[in-house]
Amino acid sequence: MSLAPFWRYYGGKNRAAKLYPQPEHDTIIEPFAGAAGYSCRYPDRRVILVDRSPIIAGIWRYLIATPAAEILALPDIPEGGTVDDLPVCQEARWLIGFRVQNGRESPRARVSSMHKRGRSKGWTDGWHSVTRNLIASQVDLIRHWCIIEGEYHDAPNIEATWHIDPPYNNRAGRRYPEQPDDFAALGDWCRTRRGLVMVCENEGANWLPFEPLRDIISAQTAKSGARSAEVIWLNRRPRYAWGVQTGLFG
Repeated sequence: MSLAPFWRYYGGKNRAAKLYPQPEHDTIIEPFAGAAGYSCRYPDRRVILVDRSPIIAGIWRYLIATPAAEILALPDIPEGGTVDDLPVCQEARWLIGFRVQNGRESPRARVSSMHKRGRSKGWTDGWHSVTRNLIASQVDLIRHWCIIEGEYHDAPNIEATWHIDPPYNNRAGRRYPEQPDDFAALGDWCRTRRGLVMVCENEGANWLPFEPLRDIISAQTAKSGARSAEVIWLNRRPRYAWGVQTGLFG
């Protein structure tokens, strides 16, 4: 079964996860975890997430370890208040801060006007009982996941399906607070991973021989309808039939 996103992160791949090759191994590794949009599509696999951001790593540690009942008991944001007013742990504040404004690169303190309107309509965005019920219904399904707070190269080089989605090497990617230090070195590292390796980027990137994937609408551009020209590098032909026609491998 596929999970709904626990939060929508800037540049996240939850909407586009179905476009990428399905996993060929019992283990999935995401060295730039973010909201783990690819792994959320295959939650029953052994999942190893890596992220250098203490905020992202903290949220995942919280979700993996927190009982569903504790998620359900998290409070609403008081009228006129902010996420910072909540008497909860910092990791919960970070999670809620991402929920109150979709597709951001960092947590926000105030609820957007759109989410205020959506609350009365039962939307699963924002922060309210519907959101808490959704998250609580899913946390037991990721107890076997693990998170490594560190650099991408701290991921163990084991036989796995690698979904590598770094901050893009363009203007959009610079919005992330955490950046790869050297994209050429990252490219060399990607080539040495064991298993099926897929690397995500945006049109114009040249630190690997990328091929076009598809234009997608991402979380941060859904309202405007703007599209992102996604490209992909694969270390080999996927074992299973792949639905996206990219021209890869002839």
